[in-house]
Amino acid sequence: MIAALDHVQLAAPEGSEDALRAYYADILGMTEIPKPPVLAARGGCWFQAGPVQLHLGIEQDFRPAKKAHPGLRVTNIEAYAARLAGRGAEVRWDGDLPGHRRFYSHDPVGNRLEFLERVA
Repeated sequence: MIAALDHVQLAAPEGSEDALRAYYADILGMTEIPKPPVLAARGGCWFQAGPVQLHLGIEQDFRPAKKAHPGLRVTNIEAYAARLAGRGAEVRWDGDLPGHRRFYSHDPVGNRLEFLERVA
């Protein structure tokens, strides 16, 4: 029986770790967490915010995820969107999901991310 989602892995091109750190840590406010040494040798980086983990792994024939994406629940979505936009990240609002406010952004290597908050 599935009990929880442990993490989501996204792909990234070789040598993009500094740009990923700037986005996921500095812009999104996530904390970089250490990778086990055997996995760290492969490159990439892992990030966490509360129980949510995103793993960015290096892929030789990298193509960004344009449709597939993690959906990240946030609180105070207006302020969070302003934080991202104020730090130079794209914020594209979408009103098509009933009962939610949501927007999309792309990380520096082109992966799509969805940010959403339930509304009454």
